[in-house]
Amino acid sequence: MASPALLMRVVASAYSVAEKAATIVRNVMAAGDLGIVEKTGANDLQTKADRLVQMSICASLARKFPKVTIIGEEDLPADDVNEELIEDGHSEEILMKTCPAQYTGIKEEELVIWVDPLDGTKEYTEGLLDHVTVLIGIAYGGKAIAGVINQPYYNYEAGANAVLGRTIWGVLGMGAFGFQLTEAPAGKHIIVTTRSHSSTLVNDCISALNPDSVIRVGGAGNKIIQLIEGKASAYVFASPGCKKWDTCAPEAILHAVGGKITDIHGNSFQYNKEVKHMNSAGVLATLRNYDYYASRIPNAVKQSLVP
Repeated sequence: MASPALLMRVVASAYSVAEKAATIVRNVMAAGDLGIVEKTGANDLQTKADRLVQMSICASLARKFPKVTIIGEEDLPADDVNEELIEDGHSEEILMKTCPAQYTGIKEEELVIWVDPLDGTKEYTEGLLDHVTVLIGIAYGGKAIAGVINQPYYNYEAGANAVLGRTIWGVLGMGAFGFQLTEAPAGKHIIVTTRSHSSTLVNDCISALNPDSVIRVGGAGNKIIQLIEGKASAYVFASPGCKKWDTCAPEAILHAVGGKITDIHGNSFQYNKEVKHMNSAGVLATLRNYDYYASRIPNAVKQSLVP
Protein backbone atom coordinates (compact mmCIF):
# COMPACT_ATOMS: atom_id res chain seq x y z
CA MET A 1 0.00 0.00 0.00
CA ALA A 2 1.19 3.54 -0.74
CA SER A 3 2.72 5.42 2.18
CA PRO A 4 0.28 7.85 3.85
CA ALA A 5 0.12 11.44 2.57
CA LEU A 6 2.10 14.05 4.53
CA LEU A 7 -1.06 15.70 5.87
CA MET A 8 -2.29 12.46 7.42
CA ARG A 9 1.13 11.84 8.96
CA VAL A 10 1.12 15.33 10.48
CA VAL A 11 -2.43 14.93 11.87
CA ALA A 12 -1.63 11.43 13.21
CA SER A 13 1.45 12.79 14.99
CA ALA A 14 -0.39 15.88 16.26
CA TYR A 15 -2.96 13.53 17.83
CA SER A 16 -0.31 11.73 19.92
CA VAL A 17 1.50 15.00 20.65
CA ALA A 18 -1.77 16.49 21.98
CA GLU A 19 -2.30 13.45 24.23
CA LYS A 20 1.22 13.90 25.62
CA ALA A 21 0.41 17.60 26.15
CA ALA A 22 -2.68 16.64 28.17
CA THR A 23 -0.55 14.46 30.44
CA ILE A 24 1.80 17.41 31.06
CA VAL A 25 -1.16 19.72 31.82
CA ARG A 26 -2.55 17.24 34.36
CA ASN A 27 0.86 16.61 35.93
CA VAL A 28 1.56 20.32 36.46
CA MET A 29 -1.86 20.76 38.10
CA ALA A 30 -1.37 17.66 40.28
CA ALA A 31 2.07 18.87 41.42
CA GLY A 32 0.39 22.04 42.67
CA ASP A 33 2.93 24.68 41.60
CA LEU A 34 1.47 26.32 38.50
CA GLY A 35 4.30 28.85 38.13
CA ILE A 36 1.91 31.64 37.10
CA VAL A 37 3.36 34.65 35.25
CA GLU A 38 1.32 37.70 34.17
CA LYS A 39 2.06 38.56 30.54
CA THR A 40 0.15 41.78 29.86
CA GLY A 41 -2.09 41.76 32.95
CA ALA A 42 -4.22 39.69 35.32
CA ASN A 43 -6.35 38.31 32.45
CA ASP A 44 -3.35 37.34 30.33
CA LEU A 45 -1.54 34.61 32.19
CA GLN A 46 1.08 32.01 31.46
CA THR A 47 1.76 28.94 33.60
CA LYS A 48 4.41 26.25 33.76
CA ALA A 49 1.94 24.08 31.79
CA ASP A 50 1.75 26.61 28.92
CA ARG A 51 5.55 26.67 28.75
CA LEU A 52 6.20 22.92 28.99
CA VAL A 53 3.37 21.98 26.63
CA GLN A 54 4.47 24.43 23.96
CA MET A 55 8.04 23.13 24.16
CA SER A 56 6.74 19.56 23.92
CA ILE A 57 4.41 20.18 20.95
CA CYS A 58 6.76 22.37 18.92
CA ALA A 59 9.88 20.27 19.49
CA SER A 60 8.07 16.97 18.84
CA LEU A 61 6.51 18.14 15.57
CA ALA A 62 9.64 20.03 14.41
CA ARG A 63 11.76 16.90 14.88
CA LYS A 64 9.47 14.85 12.62
CA PHE A 65 8.56 17.59 10.15
CA PRO A 66 11.56 19.96 10.08
CA LYS A 67 10.37 22.12 7.15
CA VAL A 68 6.91 22.89 8.56
CA THR A 69 6.43 26.38 10.05
CA ILE A 70 5.24 26.10 13.65
CA ILE A 71 3.90 29.19 15.45
CA GLY A 72 3.10 28.95 19.16
CA GLU A 73 1.44 31.40 21.52
CA GLU A 74 4.24 31.68 24.05
CA ASP A 75 7.52 33.53 23.44
CA LEU A 76 10.01 30.99 24.70
CA PRO A 77 13.79 30.80 24.49
CA ALA A 78 14.91 28.24 21.88
CA ASP A 79 16.63 26.05 24.46
CA ASP A 80 17.33 22.39 24.00
CA VAL A 81 14.16 20.59 25.00
CA ASN A 82 14.32 17.83 27.61
CA GLU A 83 13.90 14.44 25.89
CA GLU A 84 11.13 13.60 28.36
CA LEU A 85 8.99 16.21 26.61
CA ILE A 86 9.38 14.65 23.15
CA GLU A 87 6.50 12.55 21.79
CA ASP A 88 7.37 10.54 18.69
CA GLY A 89 4.24 8.38 18.46
CA HIS A 90 1.25 8.72 16.12
CA SER A 91 -2.32 7.50 15.79
CA GLU A 92 -2.45 4.38 13.58
CA GLU A 93 -6.19 4.91 13.15
CA ILE A 94 -5.63 8.31 11.53
CA LEU A 95 -2.87 6.96 9.25
CA MET A 96 -5.30 4.34 7.94
CA LYS A 97 -7.70 6.99 6.65
CA THR A 98 -7.54 8.22 3.06
CA CYS A 99 -6.29 11.77 2.63
CA PRO A 100 -8.76 14.03 0.75
CA ALA A 101 -7.55 14.24 -2.86
CA GLN A 102 -7.01 18.02 -2.79
CA TYR A 103 -4.37 17.62 -0.04
CA THR A 104 -2.38 14.60 -1.24
CA GLY A 105 0.40 16.63 -2.87
CA ILE A 106 1.16 18.99 0.03
CA LYS A 107 4.84 19.50 0.88
CA GLU A 108 6.19 20.16 4.38
CA GLU A 109 7.22 23.73 3.65
CA GLU A 110 3.64 24.57 2.58
CA LEU A 111 2.17 23.81 6.02
CA VAL A 112 1.84 26.20 8.96
CA ILE A 113 0.95 24.76 12.37
CA TRP A 114 -0.64 27.14 14.91
CA VAL A 115 -0.28 25.99 18.52
CA ASP A 116 -2.11 27.14 21.64
CA PRO A 117 -0.51 24.98 24.33
CA LEU A 118 -3.19 25.79 26.91
CA ASP A 119 -6.33 27.58 25.73
CA GLY A 120 -8.21 28.87 28.78
CA THR A 121 -5.16 29.51 30.99
CA LYS A 122 -7.08 31.82 33.32
CA GLU A 123 -9.72 29.16 33.89
CA TYR A 124 -6.98 26.57 34.45
CA THR A 125 -5.52 28.73 37.26
CA GLU A 126 -9.01 29.06 38.79
CA GLY A 127 -9.73 25.33 38.71
CA LEU A 128 -12.39 25.49 35.94
CA LEU A 129 -10.67 22.55 34.36
CA ASP A 130 -13.25 21.51 31.77
CA HIS A 131 -12.74 24.90 30.00
CA VAL A 132 -9.14 24.01 29.16
CA THR A 133 -8.03 22.74 25.72
CA VAL A 134 -4.78 22.10 23.84
CA LEU A 135 -5.03 23.34 20.24
CA ILE A 136 -2.97 22.25 17.23
CA GLY A 137 -4.23 23.77 13.96
CA ILE A 138 -2.82 22.94 10.54
CA ALA A 139 -3.05 25.47 7.70
CA TYR A 140 -2.31 25.24 3.98
CA GLY A 141 -2.63 28.09 1.48
CA GLY A 142 -3.71 30.37 4.32
CA LYS A 143 -6.70 28.15 5.23
CA ALA A 144 -7.25 26.02 8.33
CA ILE A 145 -7.51 22.50 6.86
CA ALA A 146 -7.00 20.20 9.86
CA GLY A 147 -7.02 20.45 13.61
CA VAL A 148 -6.63 18.61 16.88
CA ILE A 149 -8.32 19.72 20.12
CA ASN A 150 -7.49 17.88 23.32
CA GLN A 151 -9.53 18.41 26.49
CA PRO A 152 -7.23 17.18 29.28
CA TYR A 153 -10.02 17.29 31.88
CA TYR A 154 -12.98 16.02 29.86
CA ASN A 155 -15.07 13.92 32.29
CA TYR A 156 -13.20 15.19 35.35
CA GLU A 157 -16.43 15.48 37.35
CA ALA A 158 -17.78 12.11 36.15
CA GLY A 159 -16.34 10.06 39.02
CA ALA A 160 -13.29 7.92 39.63
CA ASN A 161 -14.02 5.31 36.94
CA ALA A 162 -14.46 7.78 34.07
CA VAL A 163 -11.73 8.03 31.43
CA LEU A 164 -10.13 11.45 31.88
CA GLY A 165 -9.56 13.58 28.78
CA ARG A 166 -10.39 13.20 25.08
CA THR A 167 -8.99 14.19 21.70
CA ILE A 168 -11.13 15.59 18.89
CA TRP A 169 -9.66 15.86 15.40
CA GLY A 170 -10.82 16.77 11.93
CA VAL A 171 -9.73 17.30 8.33
CA LEU A 172 -11.62 19.38 5.74
CA GLY A 173 -13.20 17.07 3.18
CA MET A 174 -13.10 14.13 5.59
CA GLY A 175 -15.04 15.12 8.71
CA ALA A 176 -14.34 15.35 12.44
CA PHE A 177 -14.02 12.58 15.00
CA GLY A 178 -13.85 11.91 18.73
CA PHE A 179 -17.21 13.45 19.73
CA GLN A 180 -20.91 13.10 18.96
CA LEU A 181 -21.98 15.81 16.47
CA THR A 182 -25.20 17.37 17.79
CA GLU A 183 -27.20 20.40 16.67
CA ALA A 184 -28.47 22.97 19.16
CA PRO A 185 -32.22 22.79 19.98
CA ALA A 186 -34.27 24.04 17.00
CA GLY A 187 -35.71 27.52 17.43
CA LYS A 188 -33.49 28.28 20.45
CA HIS A 189 -30.87 31.01 20.27
CA ILE A 190 -28.17 30.11 22.77
CA ILE A 191 -25.03 32.23 22.58
CA VAL A 192 -21.66 31.21 23.98
CA THR A 193 -19.20 34.01 24.68
CA THR A 194 -16.21 35.05 26.75
CA ARG A 195 -16.06 34.56 30.48
CA SER A 196 -13.06 36.73 31.39
CA HIS A 197 -12.76 39.23 28.52
CA SER A 198 -16.16 40.91 28.55
CA SER A 199 -16.81 44.54 27.57
CA THR A 200 -19.71 46.87 26.83
CA LEU A 201 -19.31 46.12 23.12
CA VAL A 202 -19.30 42.34 23.69
CA ASN A 203 -22.47 42.58 25.75
CA ASP A 204 -24.24 45.11 23.48
CA CYS A 205 -23.67 42.82 20.51
CA ILE A 206 -25.14 39.83 22.36
CA SER A 207 -28.17 41.82 23.55
CA ALA A 208 -28.90 42.88 19.97
CA LEU A 209 -29.17 39.19 19.00
CA ASN A 210 -31.95 38.74 21.58
CA PRO A 211 -30.74 35.32 22.78
CA ASP A 212 -32.80 32.87 24.84
CA SER A 213 -29.71 32.29 26.98
CA VAL A 214 -26.02 33.17 27.19
CA ILE A 215 -23.26 30.78 28.26
CA ARG A 216 -20.00 32.36 29.46
CA VAL A 217 -17.01 30.04 29.28
CA GLY A 218 -13.25 30.29 28.85
CA GLY A 219 -11.26 29.22 25.81
CA ALA A 220 -11.99 29.38 22.08
CA GLY A 221 -11.54 25.62 21.74
CA ASN A 222 -14.11 25.05 24.46
CA LYS A 223 -16.58 27.42 22.76
CA ILE A 224 -16.36 25.59 19.44
CA ILE A 225 -16.96 22.31 21.31
CA GLN A 226 -20.16 23.88 22.73
CA LEU A 227 -21.29 24.45 19.11
CA ILE A 228 -20.48 21.00 17.73
CA GLU A 229 -22.06 19.25 20.73
CA GLY A 230 -25.27 21.28 20.44
CA LYS A 231 -24.98 23.17 23.74
CA ALA A 232 -24.89 26.55 21.99
CA SER A 233 -26.10 27.84 18.63
CA ALA A 234 -23.63 30.69 18.11
CA TYR A 235 -20.24 31.83 19.42
CA VAL A 236 -20.22 35.63 19.42
CA PHE A 237 -17.25 37.72 20.57
CA ALA A 238 -17.33 41.36 19.43
CA SER A 239 -13.83 42.30 20.54
CA PRO A 240 -10.21 41.93 19.59
CA GLY A 241 -8.37 39.44 21.77
CA CYS A 242 -8.58 36.11 19.97
CA LYS A 243 -5.42 35.13 18.12
CA LYS A 244 -4.75 32.83 15.17
CA TRP A 245 -3.62 29.96 17.42
CA ASP A 246 -6.98 30.21 19.26
CA THR A 247 -9.05 29.79 16.09
CA CYS A 248 -7.02 27.62 13.65
CA ALA A 249 -7.71 24.13 15.09
CA PRO A 250 -11.31 24.92 16.12
CA GLU A 251 -12.02 26.41 12.68
CA ALA A 252 -10.78 23.30 10.86
CA ILE A 253 -12.96 21.05 13.01
CA LEU A 254 -16.02 23.30 12.72
CA HIS A 255 -15.64 23.62 8.94
CA ALA A 256 -15.10 19.86 8.60
CA VAL A 257 -18.65 19.32 9.95
CA GLY A 258 -20.28 22.09 7.87
CA GLY A 259 -20.11 24.98 10.34
CA LYS A 260 -18.75 28.46 9.75
CA ILE A 261 -16.44 30.87 11.58
CA THR A 262 -15.55 34.43 10.54
CA ASP A 263 -14.83 37.77 12.12
CA ILE A 264 -17.78 40.00 13.08
CA HIS A 265 -17.83 41.44 9.51
CA GLY A 266 -18.03 38.01 7.90
CA ASN A 267 -14.40 37.90 6.72
CA SER A 268 -12.69 34.52 6.90
CA PHE A 269 -9.44 34.19 8.84
CA GLN A 270 -6.09 33.79 7.08
CA TYR A 271 -3.43 31.50 8.53
CA ASN A 272 -0.34 31.95 6.33
CA LYS A 273 2.87 32.43 8.31
CA GLU A 274 3.16 36.17 7.56
CA VAL A 275 -0.32 37.03 8.84
CA LYS A 276 -0.77 39.20 11.94
CA HIS A 277 -1.57 37.12 15.00
CA MET A 278 -4.51 39.09 16.39
CA ASN A 279 -8.07 38.51 15.14
CA SER A 280 -8.84 42.22 15.57
CA ALA A 281 -12.45 42.12 14.40
CA GLY A 282 -13.80 39.51 16.80
CA VAL A 283 -15.38 36.13 16.14
CA LEU A 284 -18.76 34.87 14.90
CA ALA A 285 -19.20 31.10 14.61
CA THR A 286 -22.09 28.66 14.24
CA LEU A 287 -22.62 25.01 13.35
CA ARG A 288 -25.84 25.91 11.49
CA ASN A 289 -27.82 29.11 10.66
CA TYR A 290 -24.77 31.37 10.33
CA ASP A 291 -26.70 33.92 8.23
CA TYR A 292 -29.34 34.40 10.94
CA TYR A 293 -26.71 35.67 13.38
CA ALA A 294 -24.51 37.47 10.83
CA SER A 295 -27.47 39.53 9.58
CA ARG A 296 -28.27 40.70 13.12
CA ILE A 297 -24.85 42.04 14.15
CA PRO A 298 -25.48 45.80 14.69
CA ASN A 299 -23.67 48.21 12.37
CA ALA A 300 -22.41 50.16 15.39
CA VAL A 301 -20.60 47.01 16.53
CA LYS A 302 -19.10 46.43 13.09
CA GLN A 303 -17.91 50.04 12.91
CA SER A 304 -16.15 49.65 16.26
CA LEU A 305 -14.15 46.63 15.10
CA VAL A 306 -11.62 47.22 12.35
CA PRO A 307 -10.21 44.03 10.74
